[in-house]
Parts: sequence; C-alpha cells; structure tokens
Amino acid sequence: MKKEEGVSECTGFEALYLAALDSDVSLITGVPGYPITSLMELFLRKPGEKEPVEVSKDKPRFSRSPASEIPRDYSARWLTNEKVALEIALGASVSGRRALVLVKHVGMNLLSDPLITSITHTIGAGLVIIAGDDPGAKGSQNEQDSRWYGRIAEVAVFDPANPNMAYRALRRAYELSEETRTPVILRVTAGLEKSKGKLERLPEAPTLHPEFDRTIWKKRMVEKHQLFHSITYPLLEKEAEGTYLNEVRGRVAENTDLSKVKEKATENTGHASGREHEKIGIISSGFTSSTVEEILKKQIKPHAEDSCPEISHLSLTLVNPLPLEKIKAFLKNNDKVLVVEESEPFIEEQIRIAGKVYGKKTGHLPYGQVKSEDLEFALEHIGEEILKPAISAVLKAGDRTLICNDCPYLPLYHLLSRLDVRVAGDMGCSVLSAPEPLAAIDVSFALGSAVSVACGFGKKGIAIIGDFALAHSGILGLLNAATTGCDLLVLVLQNEVAAMTGGQTVPDLSKVVEAITPDVSFFDIDTDEERVQDKTGEVIDRTGKMTYETEKTTDRTGNDKEARNGIEYHIPSTRLSELIQAKLALPGLSVIFIKGKCRKY
Repeated sequence: MKKEEGVSECTGFEALYLAALDSDVSLITGVPGYPITSLMELFLRKPGEKEPVEVSKDKPRFSRSPASEIPRDYSARWLTNEKVALEIALGASVSGRRALVLVKHVGMNLLSDPLITSITHTIGAGLVIIAGDDPGAKGSQNEQDSRWYGRIAEVAVFDPANPNMAYRALRRAYELSEETRTPVILRVTAGLEKSKGKLERLPEAPTLHPEFDRTIWKKRMVEKHQLFHSITYPLLEKEAEGTYLNEVRGRVAENTDLSKVKEKATENTGHASGREHEKIGIISSGFTSSTVEEILKKQIKPHAEDSCPEISHLSLTLVNPLPLEKIKAFLKNNDKVLVVEESEPFIEEQIRIAGKVYGKKTGHLPYGQVKSEDLEFALEHIGEEILKPAISAVLKAGDRTLICNDCPYLPLYHLLSRLDVRVAGDMGCSVLSAPEPLAAIDVSFALGSAVSVACGFGKKGIAIIGDFALAHSGILGLLNAATTGCDLLVLVLQNEVAAMTGGQTVPDLSKVVEAITPDVSFFDIDTDEERVQDKTGEVIDRTGKMTYETEKTTDRTGNDKEARNGIEYHIPSTRLSELIQAKLALPGLSVIFIKGKCRKY
C-alpha cells in the first residue's frame, strides 16, 4: 500500500480500532473477557464521545478523513457466546460486509467449530478474529496460546508487536482474508494493549467487497479440501515469506530481500568478520518482539572488539504459516538462536529439530509471560544446559484475587462450604470461592459447564452458575439435564451483569428455564432474606457479618480448616438454607434463581 505522510501517537488497541475503521468494517461482534473487553469498548462508545486518538492539526492524516469525521455506520454488539459471535460474522461476510470478531483466548475453543468448517466452505468479505491472550493468567482460568488455532484451522495468524504493526497487520488481514476467502486470526495480549507508539495510517479501504461465491458447491468435499491445499494455503505460505511484516533487524537488517539473506547465510562461516565469537540470533513474535528490541537497545554501547556477541533479531508478525525459508536462512546465519514468545513454544517446537535452538523447551525461558529479566537470563546462559526450567518473574506477584467483601452471594458461599454435597462451579465470580478460606465449590472447568459437570456426579449434587454463564452455554446443559432426568440442584446467580468482565448486561432466561423444567424457585437476597440469629443468639439482619481472626470450621470432607485473617463471615439466610436443603432432598432436577445486585456495578 502507498504510504502518505503523517504520524499519530496511540496504544495498541487504539491502533486496531483505527485499522478497523479504515478497513470499512461493517459488523463487530464480541464476547466480554480480559483483555479484549477494552478493545470492544472503543467500538461501543456513544455518539459524540471523544475519539480515542487525537492527531495534531499541523500534521496531515494518513486517512482521507479524521477518525471523528469517518461515518460510524458499523454495528457493534456484545454477545454471550463465541460460536454465535463468529456465525453472525460469517453471515455478514457472505453478504459482502467486512466483519470483526473479538474474543478472549478461551473463546477460541467455542468458535473453533464454525471456524474450521469455514476454511474449505469459503467466505465472502474479509473476516478477522482478534483473540485476546492472557500470558500470566491475570484474568483467566488458564494460559492458552491462540496461535495454535492457526495450525488447527490452517488459517493465517498475525501476532503484532506494537501499535504500528497492529494497525498494518489488521489492514493486511482483511485483504488477505478476501484473497484467500478464509477468516484470519490476529492475536493480541495485554502487553500490546498497554503499549504506546507512533502510528502511520494508510488510505481507507474501498467500500466494495466480495460476496460468497456459490460455485464452490459444484465441488465435492474432498475436492474442496484438495483445492484449499493446492491453491489457498500456498498463497498463505507465499505471504509469510514475502511480507514486510516479518523482518530481520540488527546485524543483517539491511538484507531485507530473502534471496540476499540466503546468499549471505550460505557464505557465512559461523564467525563475524574478524571476530572470534559466536553469532547469536533471536526469533520473536508478538509483544515480546518489543521486549527484545528494548534489551538490544541497551547493548548498543561502545564495546571492545570481542567483548559481546553480535545479536540479530528476526521479528515475526505473520506467524502462521511460519516463513520457514526465511527462518532457515536465519538459522544458517547464526550459531545459536533464542526463540522468545508468549505463552507456549509455538515457533520453537516447529524449528527446534534444526538444533542450536533455545527457549522454553530448553529451560532458558519460562512458559507464559516473558519479562525483560527472563530474556536477559536466557541470553546470558544461551548454549548452556539448564537443569532446572526457568520460572517467570511474574510468579512473584501478590495474593490471588478474592471475592468482593460486599458480594451479596457471600452468605451462600459460606453455606455451600458447610454442605456435605459435591458442588460444581462455573467460570464467573463463583470460581473465586473455590480456594480457601471459602472452599465453597469443588470443581470449575469452563464457562457454562457447571450443570453438565454436576450431571456426572455419582449422587445428587449442586451446580452453581451465573446468569451470564447460563446464557453463554449453560442452558444447553440444563436442557440436557431436563430431558435425560438428571438428579441435580442448579443455583443460578442472577445479578443481571457479567461482573468479571466489565458489567455487561445479561439476558433474563428465567422464563426459558421455567419452560424447560417445572421445579423452578426464585429467591431475592436483597428483599427476601429474614433476620437470623448468630451463634450467641443475638439477632442480626441480612447484612450482618462477623470477622474471625482464626475461625476454625469443618469442610464437607470432614477436615478442619482455618479461615484467613480478616475474612468476613456472612451469616447465611435461614430461608435460603432451608430452601436449598429441601430441594436437595427431592429427586430429579430443581432450579433456584438467586437474585442479588452486584455492588460493583
């Protein structure tokens, strides 16, 4: 693309927002979750709100119009399920409208079904999925690397390092999506969200985009598959090898042409001219590329001729397919190569067979988040055998996140911890009640899974699930429980918001649940609880709470446990306790909607 003059300063997510505007995106769907929520909020700003990026008036824009003057004729909406979010976007794509899907990394698990099918089915207008990964698991139930979905689905994956690269990656992603008629994945992390840098905007995309080509139906499924591997995937491989988004910096930065890099690599003897030390190379992708550049800048100081090994840097933005020819040339030009990436050894595992490759698999770098001190350690010990795998400095963080002290459901969690029954939780606020001192739930696998997990218990148990998780996918488990006769008590925490992800509104499914099963009860914590007595016989109200320094209790397994200092013990409601006990004594499926207003929103 032709570049015009003009520069603006912005964050990584602001760059993606502008790239979507300049790419003529018509539809944005998303499911809230860290770190993707803040990106979606840029698209959901109310008309008249200040634009996230302001540009000096004395500098021309790259786009023909300022962002504040670009017609905001797109539709952006929060949804409760990632599979649905992608399917709506697919509908937009086949009708000639560019679409964007925003999910966090675990959401990729849900949308992988239509994603993988869409590859050989083909699409129409450009469709990009931005997956927000969470190295360090600051707001997630696991550390998962969305780049692997590129290999599973065989689609292009971009992993930008900074705002300018993020902008260019998304712009190119829409073009590549239409050229190959496949969706494209763009992986981001919280590091990119917080990063700031200069952005050079490009001219806006044309407003005419392709629709779905029905001639694909003339081919059988096996023919579609062969067509993909003979034509489509080779286009992606060619893009990976030739794109300027994958660049060599440092010692061989001037060799931007691949053939010249190969030629230099072939002639290389393994030593720098006149220097008797080894050449070290670094291959990186995503935000870690910025970390690498910061470390390398520190080394640009006057040195003795043989005091420090030369380091070159291959920064990859398009990571699937990997540019194997470019990497092969880079490996030949270096004696030892360190692969720096978050969260998993995605690149490292594909090239380590070449030998002289170091990273997570060799113990030089930790799995998950990589910090500057981790990189410095790896460079200092490159080539050495690491007996003990590296542990990231991020593990030195403070205590885990606990449930809010004013959570309306604290009395319920205290009650559950005292019941002699197995409890399946969900990936909402209730998962924070699993560790001590509450120990209210036993297991929590995935968002919306509580009902189905509890159906597998050997005897009647409890599924505790938030109203957002119920709308996300839990309703399917409840439907199965009702139709197959599961013996189960389901507690739906109805706070009417997605409290863990920013307070997004949640649909009320109570009428739907009543249509599925007849035994449905309702309890409002804010209005229905009665006055109860504490252990001393003194009457206290619903909001009463006692703080114990070392309160000893017995959990459902019969073991003594000691509450953490300063944790407030909330008196459970007698009526709620009696209602739960009564439903547990009944055979079959029972549901209790427990309404409580989230104090945070």
